[in-house]
Amino acid sequence: MKRRHFFAQIDDPAIQAAIQKAEISTTGKIHVYVCHHGVVDALPIAQQHFSRLGMDRTPQRNAVLIFVAPESHKFAVIGDKAVHEKCGDEFWSRVAAEMVEYFKKDQWTAALTHGISKAGQLLSEHFPAGTRASK
Repeated sequence: MKRRHFFAQIDDPAIQAAIQKAEISTTGKIHVYVCHHGVVDALPIAQQHFSRLGMDRTPQRNAVLIFVAPESHKFAVIGDKAVHEKCGDEFWSRVAAEMVEYFKKDQWTAALTHGISKAGQLLSEHFPAGTRASK
C-alpha cells in the first residue's frame, strides 16, 4: 500500500487522541511513525528511527514507538530500555499479534489505536504520571 493511501485511510485525529489519552496517566511517551519506503525487516529500521527521533533520551527511558511501513506491509512496536525491562518480548509479541488482526481487516486506525492503548496501559502501570526518574 502506498503511504499516501495509508494516510487517506487512517483517522489522524483519533490516533492523536489515543496518544493523548494514553500519555495523560504516565510519564512515558508514545509515538507513531509511518515510513516513506518499503522495508524488509521493520524492527531494525524502527530501532534506527527510535534513536533518530530522540526517543531513547526520555528521563526514565520509557518511550514506545509504533513504526509502520505500509508499502511493505510491515510494522514494529518497540519500547526503550526501562519499558522493555518491565514487560519483555512477550508483551511486544502479543500487542503485535493483536494489531495484525486489525491490519488484516484493513482497520488501520483501530490497529494503531489498539497498540497505543496497550502501550499506554503498560506505561501507566509502571511509569505513572507524577513519578520522576531516580538518579
